[in-house]
Amino acid sequence: MPFELAPFRDVLLALHKHICPRQILGLRMGIMAGQRLGIALPDRRKRLFCFVETDGCFADGVSVATGCTLGHRTLRLMDEGKVAATFVDLRGDLTRGLRLHPRPDVRQRAIEVAPLAQSRWHAMLKAYQALADNDLLCAQEVALTVPLRDLISVRSRRTCCSVCGEEVINGRERWLDGRPVCAACTGESYWRVSSSG
Repeated sequence: MPFELAPFRDVLLALHKHICPRQILGLRMGIMAGQRLGIALPDRRKRLFCFVETDGCFADGVSVATGCTLGHRTLRLMDEGKVAATFVDLRGDLTRGLRLHPRPDVRQRAIEVAPLAQSRWHAMLKAYQALADNDLLCAQEVALTVPLRDLISVRSRRTCCSVCGEEVINGRERWLDGRPVCAACTGESYWRVSSSG
């Protein structure tokens, strides 16, 4: 079945005020994953889990197509700087996924599909909508190296850090001498207190 942008246009425009090639790639990957995994999209039952390997327009395209979001805890950014995503059926084997990424020659194919486009960007925008799935995307089954159950964790679990007192939810606490401790108090956080503050 050919790709149709129309059902997604308004949502994408509300997010970005424009449609771009990476949004199309995200949409196409999400749709292809749903078809291959046999999951109706957008998934409102939290059956589909998705890892995206970059943020921005691409991730929004994946989210719009699949229904996977940070808020539903069904979308996770693994920032590897790649326009790629891995999809996991949460009713299946949680150690395996379907990873999709653009074919390495897809930009050249875009020029061939739309040689009269006003720019390379416009050629990609047009071609990414027109190419067949197998001409646009590579798909491979992969084994996950992170335990998905730990990422999903327990929604209602909460405790307080025994050092700073801040609440830690979803089982993200660490344990030190038998007491719950947050990532910051163990030195494992992405931030630290500024000396100027």
